[in-house]
Amino acid sequence: MYIPACLRSGLAIAAAALSLPACGSDNETLLSDADYERNAVVDVKAYIQDNLDEFAAATAALQAAAPEPDADGWSATSDEEAVAAMKAEWKRARQSYERVEGAIAVVFPDFDYSTDARYDAFIEVASDDDLFDDEGVTGVHAVERILWADQIPEPVLAFESALPNYSPAAFPATEAEAAAFKDELCARLAADAETMKTEFRLGFALDAPSAYRGVINSILEQVEKTSKAATGEEESRYAQYTLADMRANVAAGEATYEAFQPWLLTKGAEGAEVDKAVLAGFNRLSSAYDAIEGDALPSLPEGWSEEAPTEEQLATPFGELFSLVKRESDDATPGSLAHDMTRSADLLGIDQLP
Repeated sequence: MYIPACLRSGLAIAAAALSLPACGSDNETLLSDADYERNAVVDVKAYIQDNLDEFAAATAALQAAAPEPDADGWSATSDEEAVAAMKAEWKRARQSYERVEGAIAVVFPDFDYSTDARYDAFIEVASDDDLFDDEGVTGVHAVERILWADQIPEPVLAFESALPNYSPAAFPATEAEAAAFKDELCARLAADAETMKTEFRLGFALDAPSAYRGVINSILEQVEKTSKAATGEEESRYAQYTLADMRANVAAGEATYEAFQPWLLTKGAEGAEVDKAVLAGFNRLSSAYDAIEGDALPSLPEGWSEEAPTEEQLATPFGELFSLVKRESDDATPGSLAHDMTRSADLLGIDQLP
């Protein structure tokens, strides 16, 4: 169960042999910077652990939902109920992973690759003619590509089919392919998720830069997720789930910021000003995302050009979203969320990641 930040901070302080009054007391100002930093990291670790637990549970449930292998494999028509169950568990896994992606990319870089790299990143290294085994292309997007094999958007097909080492997406067509999907590809994803969950719980070290700067990096990458939609390269491209990914990234940023917020508010007038700016930035992004129905990015306007969009294109739902995300993700633009998050990290003395 996720324990509120105030209570977790009290537990962390007690563990450090400090005697403090209840949360909300004026005497909390007696905490040192080191105390605030330690408490914030404890809170973030609890948040990450909750989501890793959920990720492991969802990937295991996805594997369990896969149909038992039979002679003609399975498809969205012949095994509609099972495919729907797998898709639901895939989305649950995706949400939990995207809420901790910023930190996982730092603390588990190898697992971040094996579980979250895109199809084009894998086949740039080597071809992968067997879609269903646990080698070559693996992870959530390998599973996604199979589950939505009959619904892949045309821009995605155009992009991927032009890549060297490309193999078309497909449902398992034989008993052997269905068995490999369940017992190799899905099992590998579930095993990687379980390993991350267990290693993190056993005391994996997490410091403030990994916890905080990792989330900042996730905010910086929001613009990439809209930019790549124009070329069919967006992240959750087969399920058309990229906007849901972005919502989860922002939710993670807000949760992480909440853990560090009490520390920032000890930094006088500047801390209060930066806090107000960061909260406003999160509100701008989350409000824009929530105003769009569904889990997919809005449709691209005809003739869209990121380098030279027209006023008419920028006035479309996609153009408006792109413009907002481009600004909020630019840490060189004063007043953007990325800029103000960086200011908050600098004010707290949280170092840049290597």
